[in-house]
Amino acid sequence: MSQKPPPKQFVKTPINGTKFVLLVSSAKGGVGKSTVAVNLAFALQNLDLKIGILDADVYGPSLPKLLNLNEKPKSEDGKAMVPLEKYGVQCMSMGFLVDEQTPMIWRGPMVISAIKTMTQKVLWKDRDVIIIDMPPGTGDTQLTFAQEVKVDGAIIISTPQDLALLDVKRGIQMFDKTGVKILGLIDNMSYFKGDDGKEYKIFGDSGVEKTAKEFNKEFLGHLPIHQDLRSSADKGDPLTHSDPNHEVSKLFKNIAEKIKQSFL
Repeated sequence: MSQKPPPKQFVKTPINGTKFVLLVSSAKGGVGKSTVAVNLAFALQNLDLKIGILDADVYGPSLPKLLNLNEKPKSEDGKAMVPLEKYGVQCMSMGFLVDEQTPMIWRGPMVISAIKTMTQKVLWKDRDVIIIDMPPGTGDTQLTFAQEVKVDGAIIISTPQDLALLDVKRGIQMFDKTGVKILGLIDNMSYFKGDDGKEYKIFGDSGVEKTAKEFNKEFLGHLPIHQDLRSSADKGDPLTHSDPNHEVSKLFKNIAEKIKQSFL
């Protein structure tokens, strides 16, 4: 009886210039992942960590808008790019390289090539953590990071509704199968606090927390729907940077402290 061949071992390349690589994923689109990723970056910076953020969503990059960055990265040798910097955070996105309204009509191999360029040919410098803002789904980008990039952990963002959690469960199993450690789950748009002070569970109640328990993962916390979080993102100055003492920024700080403990 023939034996099964051993599983393929992938050579994982570290991202030079950084100590830890953290994926921020959702598997489901439209759950506020990019807004959470950017605010989490500045929450970690407020804990005295040097942060970089890589926008890995080639088809729908959000970082240029979220940080009001419209420059093109420079290259001193024509081979490697120098990341842009905003408020002390180093940044890279495909959105810096193309016009805002230009659609990326690319097949998988081109996306993989772009990801390798942004991880291997960017001169990240002296970063404690690089946050990777992942695209939705469980496709080429996710597999490239899971199999070819040295990743230290992943965080999964979701709203508490059942429809979003279907994809989240697929994302959890993808990371588990590819050996990426999941640091925890965040319940985004968990509630809306009205003028009467009451919390309204618009998208359901405790779905993310229950999913974390179901898959034996840590639950990192709840984040509300808040106008200030939205307006600061539209202005290109994330709330955790512009107002670190805001009630929502304090929730991000609590989550950032848990993440920092996981790494350090």
